[in-house]
Amino acid sequence: MTVLIKNISKNIGIISLIISLFLLNSCGIAKYKRSDVKNNPVNDAAKRSKNAEEGKGFSILGSGKKSGTFQFGTSNEMWRAAINILDFVPLSSADYGGGIIISDWYTDGESSLEAFKITVVFLSDEIRADGLNVKIHKKICSDNYTCKVVEQKSNLNTEIKMAILKRAAQIKKGDRKKMNDEDRTYKKEINTDRVK
Repeated sequence: MTVLIKNISKNIGIISLIISLFLLNSCGIAKYKRSDVKNNPVNDAAKRSKNAEEGKGFSILGSGKKSGTFQFGTSNEMWRAAINILDFVPLSSADYGGGIIISDWYTDGESSLEAFKITVVFLSDEIRADGLNVKIHKKICSDNYTCKVVEQKSNLNTEIKMAILKRAAQIKKGDRKKMNDEDRTYKKEINTDRVK
């Protein structure tokens, strides 16, 4: 009788293990795929299409349509740096999930007939020059308020991009230092508790 109970419990354990492995495989854990900026499309429509095709949504046993959304890592330094650098302009849209910041039209006070709009598109959450795209649009209005919008290609694009990258590196360095300091404090507390 005890041998029969041992065999049944062993079989239940094996069946549970097989079912668990099958369910974990349907979650996509064994399907890890590294992503890089070079392999991702640049234009927004192609990005959305690729995300929809490769989305990692919840599915039961691999069935159903997968969702596809692009999300940055937790408290991304590039995002925080861009918000920090662009604090002088009003923002009309800031989509963390889509990785885009669009400012409202901004005038520098010299001319009321000229306005600028800054768009920052994040292509990666890594602090890299090719992980970020900055575009500046200039609106020029005539005296009768007929306006023309053109994309401005100047050093200002590069200056804003470099300022964001530099600030992101500073934030990352500060976060690492803060984490190390907190870790040291925690270890000191543990050591003083052991001494007591």
